[in-house]
Order: sequence, then C-alpha cells, then structure tokens
Amino acid sequence: MAKIFYSLSGEGRGHATRVRAVVEGLRERHDVTLFAYGDAYRLLKEAYGPGGIRVCPIRGMRFRYGEGRLDYLRTGWAGLRFLSGRLGKLVGHLEARIRREKPDLCITDFEPALPRAAARCGVPFVSLDHQHFLVVSDLSELPLRLRALAGLMGLVVRAYAPGPAKTIVSSFYSPPLRRPYRGGTAQVGVLLRPEVLRARPRRAGHLTAYFRRPVPGAVLQTLARCPLPVHVYGLGQRPPWGAVHFFPVSVEGFLGDLASAEALICTAGNQLVGEALYLQKPVLALPEPGNVEQAINARFLKISGGGEWSEAEDFDLPRLEDFLASLERLRRAIVPERVAGNAAALEALSSFLDQMPEEDPSQAAGPGPRSVPGKTVETSPLG
Repeated sequence: MAKIFYSLSGEGRGHATRVRAVVEGLRERHDVTLFAYGDAYRLLKEAYGPGGIRVCPIRGMRFRYGEGRLDYLRTGWAGLRFLSGRLGKLVGHLEARIRREKPDLCITDFEPALPRAAARCGVPFVSLDHQHFLVVSDLSELPLRLRALAGLMGLVVRAYAPGPAKTIVSSFYSPPLRRPYRGGTAQVGVLLRPEVLRARPRRAGHLTAYFRRPVPGAVLQTLARCPLPVHVYGLGQRPPWGAVHFFPVSVEGFLGDLASAEALICTAGNQLVGEALYLQKPVLALPEPGNVEQAINARFLKISGGGEWSEAEDFDLPRLEDFLASLERLRRAIVPERVAGNAAALEALSSFLDQMPEEDPSQAAGPGPRSVPGKTVETSPLG
C-alpha cells in the first residue's frame, strides 16, 4: 500500500469528476489524501464525507469571467497575485505536511502548490489532467492562430506542474504526441465517475443542455424553437421558454437526463463531452467565447466524428436543424470503449508505483531529490 497525496484545481466540476474516478480505483489498495478548493472541494467533501478519504481545503486561483466569456486580463492579474503571495505560503504548508506524513507519491490535476512542495521534499509527482495536452500534443491539424494560442497556454501549463516524473493526459481525443514527450507520457481516455459507468443509455426524445456560464441570448432563443424538448442545466430554475425547460443543478437529475437524451448541447469542456460520448450521445459543442482550450476541444470533437461545434454567437436554427439531421451518422461514429480511460490511467499509475525504488524510511521525504523511474526529480526554480 502506498500513501498518496493528490491535489486538484477547484475551477468547475471537471477536475473533481476526473479525480473522483481515479480515487475510486486507488482507494482499495492505497491511502489517499485529497487537497482541493472551490467547487472541487465542495463536491469531493460531499462525495466522501467521513468515508475514509480525507479531503483537505487549500487556497487556489480562480478564473475570472465578464460578459459571458473568460476575462484573460483579470484572470492573469488574479494569477499574478496568487503566485506572488498565497502560493508560497501554501507550498510551505504542504511541504511541512509532506515531511510529517511522508507520502510515497504526489499526484496533481492542474494545481501548482503540491508539485512544488513535493519537489522540495524529493518526492516524485505525477501530472494527471487534461490541460497537458497543450504541452505534449502535436496540434498541427489546428488553424495557425489557435496553434499559436495553444503554445502560449502550454507555457502556463508547464509552469503549473514543472518536472513531473510522469505525465498522464486524459482526453476524449488523442492527437499524436510531440517527439520529446513520447517516452514519459501516457494518453488515456476520459476518467468516468462511478455514476456514469453504471448509467444505461436510452433515448427518450429530448435534448439535454448544460451551460456553466451565462450564454448569449441568441443561444436560448434558438433552443426555444427546437422541435424537441430541451432540458437545460446550469442556468438555474426558471419558467419554461418555448421548447426549453430549465432545471436546477442536480448530479443525479442531470445524469439521468443525459443518459436518456437524444444528444447533448454544451460548452466544450473535455470531461462532459467525454461522458456524453461514452453514453453514445452526439454532442453539439458551443465553446465559451475566448476559451482556447474549449475551442481546441470543439475542433477535435468534430474530427473524432462524434459531434459538431459552433461559435455561440453564430448558433442559429439552421445550425441546430443540421445537427439534429446528422444524429444517426454521429451516433454511429462513437466508440464508447475508446472514450473510457479509467483502466488505462490506473494501469499507468500502478506501473509507476511498482517501479519506484524502496526508500530508506530514515531518508523518506528528506531534503534531497528522490530517484524515480527514468529520471530524477529536481527542485523547480519556479517553486
């Protein structure tokens, strides 16, 4: 049995959903402690409660939105404030905890403090997230402007988790790896929570939609004219509007609606798109304006054959009708077994743990770098 510290970003539900899927596979054999903030902390604390998995609150950086789109200026400023102040204190806190509790391995899902604390203590860490596709992937299929933006974002992703002993990228698509990353990177499918794995897909004649942020009014106006009922989540409960019926956020309610839907309309987050494809639901993605990661996800969704995409401001009734007319074709292109990544992710983690050398207990979590399979973890100058 290994002792594992596992940290994650608290922005949105995707990180928490992904981590929960991994933890369910680890908890039978390993002692896992989670570190989270924001939405992720609340979701995981509710999921595990006193169930043997410790969920510890930490501070973290939050994205800033304005007028329905990601505000890069405000987000960047908030990030600088976090990196220049709170991050150092959090790294120190986690460093002290690592030295006290002596974990064998740290895992991070796009959270910057635990990797730095692990490096200071010589404990290897694994990066397991979606965002590292921006670092390791050959994105030559994308338009030039999007490739350039992806390159800039990749610099930020590398800075978040510098020097991982292994990188595991979870995604509903798997573009070719760039040459420098072919040896130490594992590509796996979407990490599916237990409720999704237990769900039984059927078709009940409605569409399900999920929007995490305010959406342009034209989107709802178009959906209101849809020939099928549209069950909308994420915007709060309100009176029906034409074909649109609004539902409060509910994990069970949403999953039930998704499993019985004809298709899903949503923003282009990797986790939700992957869950829908696993349940054999074609996806019409409307990436959040200004969100480069979602813009890339949307294009690879179309390349995969399981869905279509549109800019939110361009979404209109003809585009919706074209999507509805293509559902059978899109459904035939979906291969659920290729989407599910739980087994492959756990195999990659187990293989890494099996290859880790035995440590002298008197030296564990000491001040120097620890030997890990294939490389040495050095303290990052960014820490």
